[in-house]
Amino acid sequence: METDLDKTTTFFRFEDLRVYHKALDYIDWVYRKANTFSENGSSALSKRFFDSAQAIALHIAEGSARNKSQFIYYLKMAKSSVRECVVHTSLAGKQHFINETEQEESRHQLMEMTKMLGALIGSLQRSAGITDTDDD
Repeated sequence: METDLDKTTTFFRFEDLRVYHKALDYIDWVYRKANTFSENGSSALSKRFFDSAQAIALHIAEGSARNKSQFIYYLKMAKSSVRECVVHTSLAGKQHFINETEQEESRHQLMEMTKMLGALIGSLQRSAGITDTDDD
């Protein structure tokens, strides 16, 4: 007999989204990298980078509890947080806190999340009959 605990779907629907799990993986990546920044004298960049990475997942989670048009708004906010992380990645590279390979790894993860968020936004817009376009 299957209990409620055995079900594969989650109570919080955002936990079923692959982009949410990608965001969690990215938070983990940033946490591991940013911890070394403070050893090199840049705890401010470390904190801002980590906060921006967290904001991606937080916007996805918050928006999922809203109606479709509000969810779209929060997903666009998540994309804004992705762009913040691109800037933090560049700054960390310029300060030699991360190497070129790590910069490319970060950018790859961010591009993947941007594409996933864009696809989710597009899908929600089509299902809600919204014609607003999302540029990136």
